[in-house]
Amino acid sequence: MNATGGYLPRFRQSDLTFGLMMMFLSVILSPIIDIFAKLAATTIPPAEVTAARFVFQSLFALPMMALRGQWGLWSLRRSGVHAIRAAVLTLSMVSFVTTLQVMEVADAIAIFFVEPIILTILSSIFLKETIGWRRYTACAVGFFGAMLIIQPSFAEVGFVALLPVVTAFCIAVYVMITRVVSHSEDAWPMQFQTGIWGSVICFILLAIGQGTGSPIIDPVVPDGIAMLHLLGVGVSAAVAGVLTIHAYRAAPASTLAPLQYFEIVSATIFGWLVFGNFPDVIKWAGIFIIIASGLYILWRERRFASKPVSDTSEVTFTP
Repeated sequence: MNATGGYLPRFRQSDLTFGLMMMFLSVILSPIIDIFAKLAATTIPPAEVTAARFVFQSLFALPMMALRGQWGLWSLRRSGVHAIRAAVLTLSMVSFVTTLQVMEVADAIAIFFVEPIILTILSSIFLKETIGWRRYTACAVGFFGAMLIIQPSFAEVGFVALLPVVTAFCIAVYVMITRVVSHSEDAWPMQFQTGIWGSVICFILLAIGQGTGSPIIDPVVPDGIAMLHLLGVGVSAAVAGVLTIHAYRAAPASTLAPLQYFEIVSATIFGWLVFGNFPDVIKWAGIFIIIASGLYILWRERRFASKPVSDTSEVTFTP
């Protein structure tokens, strides 16, 4: 029984194993999205890279809705809510791709993982969840870890080093809204509407930026290599999304959440293999502090069941 008096769903051991396997594959694959995004962002503005990802998300969700007979579940009734979710998600993605233009992938992802910390604080304020002093302390420690990574990056690239925090804040807001909506809507229709609205918002930004010379929103015609990079962003994001959906349908979110921190490790490996980047001792210290504080927060939330979780929740975007 959960904290609200309702009974939590039971999961078979085989389902738990399958869910853990799917999540493990997802966190290994997720940094590949950012590798392709960083490669694409050398010649393509971040808003265009983001648009490509949304378009592929929509195209991938479309046949899935048809196969599952979920057309009736796609309603315009909550289009305003989905538009807000897409706008927040667009800001987060554009911010993160902008970061990848100048920062190492592992550093940017490590800073992004203050998101559970921000989500904990926002949930206590807006969702009235009970958060004790231990978790607030863990939040402070986690932010200290983030500062260890941000400080040398800030010296190198300036205020762009703070953009992963903007991404984390936006994703935390996105997750809060998704928690509320996911109780009454299915994952694939939500995924489709988010992709459609995100594409529309990105195309509006690109139309506004046309000819302005802005490195963020002024569109360019991609060459063959850039098209392959954009294709890599879309395909890897779609596959990672499917893996995550299957993971959350097979196992509870509280069981899967700690595995997400393995993404920092896989991002470090891929960043080293592709770009030759490897964190120094100070950055590794920050990474371990963020991971430790995040895992502690997850453990406290699981122990006291203070976080409402939908185990069939929509797949969320990973940076």
